[in-house]
Amino acid sequence: MGATKKVDEYIEALPEEKIQEITNTLRDLLFETSGNFVEEIKWGMPSYGLDGNICYLQPSKKHVNLGFYLGANLKDEDNLLEGTGKQMRHIRIKKSEEIVPEKIKALIQEAIEHNG
Repeated sequence: MGATKKVDEYIEALPEEKIQEITNTLRDLLFETSGNFVEEIKWGMPSYGLDGNICYLQPSKKHVNLGFYLGANLKDEDNLLEGTGKQMRHIRIKKSEEIVPEKIKALIQEAIEHNG
């Protein structure tokens, strides 16, 4: 449980410093919300779960998606989530300033509760 060396190395290998910073900030928020997350690389990206998949971080060249495997079930009162798939939703972060810790942690907490 907690941060893993594999994900440390994954983030260090990202080409853009700005993307590394966003990814690390989101990762910290995940662990602040639940210190019990199991962190691993799944489907080529950092994935976080408890008794099942809950969230993932998907960095790209210009943004990072904080994804929720069962995001379609979340209330999302602040309309942060994007996506039209059957289950998955994500928040797209292009700049660190877009990260609102309280709102993101509330969604992560809700996702944990829906998972249980």
